[in-house]
Amino acid sequence: MSMKKTIVFLSMLAVSLGAFAQGTYPVVPFPNKLVKANGTFEFKAELTIDLPDAFMSELEIIKSIFAEEYNTKVIANSKGRLSVQQNRHLGPEAYTLAVNNDRIEVEASTTTGLFYAVQTIRHLIKLTEGGAYLISACQIADQPMYKWRSFMLDEARYFKGEKIVKELLDQMALLKLNIFHWHLTDDQGWRIEIKKYPLLTEIGSKRDSTQMGIWPGGWESTTFDGVPHQGFYTQQQIKEIIRYAAQRHITIVPEFEIPGHASAAIAAYPWLGSFNQQIKVPGTFGVHYQVFNIIDPKVESFLKDVLDEIIALFPSPVIHIGGDEVKYDQWKNSPDVNAFMTANNIASYADLQVWFTNKISIYIGQKGRRMMGWNEIMGTPLHEYSETGHVATEKLAQNSIVHFWKGDLKLIDDAVTKGYDIVNSFHEFTYLDYNFNKIPLEKSYNFNPTPENLSPMYKKQILGFGCQMWSEWIPSVQSMQLQIFPRLAAYAEVGWTEVPNKDFDRFKQSLTILEQYWNRKGISYYDKQ
Repeated sequence: MSMKKTIVFLSMLAVSLGAFAQGTYPVVPFPNKLVKANGTFEFKAELTIDLPDAFMSELEIIKSIFAEEYNTKVIANSKGRLSVQQNRHLGPEAYTLAVNNDRIEVEASTTTGLFYAVQTIRHLIKLTEGGAYLISACQIADQPMYKWRSFMLDEARYFKGEKIVKELLDQMALLKLNIFHWHLTDDQGWRIEIKKYPLLTEIGSKRDSTQMGIWPGGWESTTFDGVPHQGFYTQQQIKEIIRYAAQRHITIVPEFEIPGHASAAIAAYPWLGSFNQQIKVPGTFGVHYQVFNIIDPKVESFLKDVLDEIIALFPSPVIHIGGDEVKYDQWKNSPDVNAFMTANNIASYADLQVWFTNKISIYIGQKGRRMMGWNEIMGTPLHEYSETGHVATEKLAQNSIVHFWKGDLKLIDDAVTKGYDIVNSFHEFTYLDYNFNKIPLEKSYNFNPTPENLSPMYKKQILGFGCQMWSEWIPSVQSMQLQIFPRLAAYAEVGWTEVPNKDFDRFKQSLTILEQYWNRKGISYYDKQ
């Protein structure tokens, strides 16, 4: 489309969303501007596409999608029925889409915008009894509400493997989620090859038995399955998964837990702990006491060595260091730690954690990346085992991203007024390990990452949201999928669709199409909504 046509097109999109039959356009996440038009676009076994040189890198993935999903051959042709043009006036993830009887026209400024336009097209495709594919005519101008739209998978508790991760990345791509937050280290397992420290995977990736979530009792259950569990990713496998994600415009943000949730690492190298004691990789869940001995220069060198290999692997501009649920018991009982704190005027164990977190933040910053951590990194007591009533006086490094998950929402106000960027993953709305009674689909859908009373001047500091698949109680792939789907689709609209354009009834109707897709893929989903 020419610039003049684009301006006319965008003016048309000011028409109220009530002007079209919503059920005709089952797109998830729903576009922020969509106008119904008359007619349908039809294709069968072949679809021609006209791509400018700047977008030719997308041809392979588009061919792959249409061949696999629709048994359709995509052919590059300067007179293609699917016409793509670059429009540098659009945002980096924005696109426009015009569908009529003869042609589909897409405009985007980047390959990401084009990729998202293709995902929208996929949602609109309907198969006829005669084997033809139809797309209802429409005009769309679209871009996301938030730039950080994250799904987190915890594999430290239960290793899933490359095939399953790629399947999840495919589902994220279809729903325009753009951050895969990969939780790779924790008490119950170390899942990433670190070449300088091979025992991390030789020992730390294995446990001999696992606590079973027998309810009531749950986290206090004394029943174990007696089955060894193990698994980790080689660096070569990680490179392949990063490549696969990047092709789908997904950034992988790795999480390496510092200074708590360290049992698997300490089982491999006991000198990493505060008391140099040999332990086993635990099979119990919950919060463990093992923490890194962060005052030891040798331990600090270990942590930086691991970060070096992680940073070399992952191109992500953000590195997540966890920082949550640190029990200070071992530091409290260590004469060396207490002497160090006295000598360095460190007032509390929370201050000690912030002090060391800042060292890590500076180190990551020197590597050209940015540190992110759960909101305990600000030094606020969030747990019953925290230093009661003591808020750290040590100030968190300014460039840090605070990943809010727990505590009073006023903590978000406090963080943004101090200049920090926030990703909002408030557990009461976003934890996929919580069952559907605690977080039903509508509650997921209605989550707003920006607190209602937040001053407008701070809203730009809410980067977006994350939804988290913590994996303590999901030993199988099916049990994982039943927790994720269909809530992942609801979270996709949380991150993409502006609040005035959201409609839960429309969303539920659109799920019918997604459920058909999940059925074809053999993906289990919870359907008792």
